[in-house]
Amino acid sequence: MRPSTRTVASGGIELAVQEGGDPEQPTIVLLHGFPDTHAMWGYVVTLLEPDFHVVTYDVRGAGASSAPPSRGGYAMACLLDDLVAVLDAVCPDGVAHLVGHDWGAAQLWAAVLTERTDDRLHGRIGSFTSISCPPAEQFASFARRSVRGRHWKTLARQLGRSWYIGAFQVPVLPELVFRRFGGSLRRSLARTQRLGSDAHWGPTFATDGANGVNLYRANLIKAPGPGGAPAPTHVPVQLIVPKHDAFLTPALYDGLEDRVLTLQRVDVDAGHWVPRTHPELVATAVAGLVRSVERP
Repeated sequence: MRPSTRTVASGGIELAVQEGGDPEQPTIVLLHGFPDTHAMWGYVVTLLEPDFHVVTYDVRGAGASSAPPSRGGYAMACLLDDLVAVLDAVCPDGVAHLVGHDWGAAQLWAAVLTERTDDRLHGRIGSFTSISCPPAEQFASFARRSVRGRHWKTLARQLGRSWYIGAFQVPVLPELVFRRFGGSLRRSLARTQRLGSDAHWGPTFATDGANGVNLYRANLIKAPGPGGAPAPTHVPVQLIVPKHDAFLTPALYDGLEDRVLTLQRVDVDAGHWVPRTHPELVATAVAGLVRSVERP
């Protein structure tokens, strides 16, 4: 099947959805992070398409998808609505296997950890591969563990890598920087992340970045409510953790076994954009998990 693109509506937003591979095979949905588009998955998609039904989409505010008019339109509830809309369009009667990178993984963690109580998602997620991002609440848990254990160096190391989260809370300025210096930022990021001329960002990079800062503003880390943390998920989860992530330390993922009943972790000698620098590793890991779940 030749790759195709279509538009899926979600709460007033139009999502650009890309679909390829064999529709008779298991469906894999790959979701990108910040400040990316679906193009980030290019190499991985090429490797998966011969054996699977492969779907990507530009998240709201990125690439060819439309953007909400206000910060509230980037809230996690809206992002989950988008995922449901895409699943209804590409896999209405079946199970999908989810793969997320960076903010894409954060969105999918929210889906996986609530799927037992969300009728729209319950029974529709076959597996989840998370790359370069833990659940959003994990940051607060990590901080509490670090303080209790007096792991000050570990905490300081992560805080130093997360400086941009605070910077993105400043009104207006981050958008101006992305729009005015988008080209310079793109080149600098490609150089520091060792992506070189193979960097995947296109002409929408400045706009994607300016819109995407609202993901950080609309989804501040919150502690569990009065009901506490949700019950552990039964969805099989695979972590791909880059050892040299410039933004997230490997220690952030510790303790996830309390929230995931079936969890496997792969630590890789790579930086943040593993799907670009190690696509074969990612594709092999994803295919292996999907086949293990789909095996009769």
